[in-house]
Amino acid sequence: MQFIDLSREIYHKMPRLLNHPSIVITPYSTHDEIREAEGVKFSSATLSLAIGDHAGTHVDAPVHFNADPGAKAIHELPLEDFYLEAVCLDLSHKELKSDISIADLEAAEKAAGVTIGPRDMVLLHMNFYNRCYDTPGYLTDFPGLTKESAEWLGAKKIAMFGVEAVSPGRPGKNNFEVHMVCRDMGFTHVEGLVNMEALIGKGRFRFIGFPLKIRGGTGSPIRAVAILGQ
Repeated sequence: MQFIDLSREIYHKMPRLLNHPSIVITPYSTHDEIREAEGVKFSSATLSLAIGDHAGTHVDAPVHFNADPGAKAIHELPLEDFYLEAVCLDLSHKELKSDISIADLEAAEKAAGVTIGPRDMVLLHMNFYNRCYDTPGYLTDFPGLTKESAEWLGAKKIAMFGVEAVSPGRPGKNNFEVHMVCRDMGFTHVEGLVNMEALIGKGRFRFIGFPLKIRGGTGSPIRAVAILGQ
């Protein structure tokens, strides 16, 4: 059994979309502060975290893109939604700022030798993190799904899909439309994944990415992991 860590580190002032809160991590107490209790001296260190519910590698809850009063927040979603059979499609050849078409997905599915089925997690490897992280283009230049290609995934009754980028569709109209497809077809997505190159050619595997139990959360950071060879 092999564990592949698909999660980004969360750190002070890490890149994020400007319509989400800045990530602020500062020391709260340090080992320089010595305390004493019942004659025993000791120290402890803790950090203060101020992050949004879409920080780092995270999943969107339905309430993020659905204004319906019945849309579920992250704490209301069942744990089985985050423990899924998964496949990874290789789209690393896609140019930056390009659209991912239905034909691209069909070709990648065939090349992977898998069949996407109901309740699957579909990971879309675009080699974007390796190409653009720590550059200005990280927030803007990723390939992305279109309304039509997102609907193609939704028609397969998937549970969710995942991307390396900060959004599933390219900035602007595409991204809004992909979110609306998720709303209308009843699935969601993970953003900010890494290390998906390790999953190419591996067939089916297990995806785990449990969210924090944030009451009313519109999303949550997750520790995304792929398990091979179960």
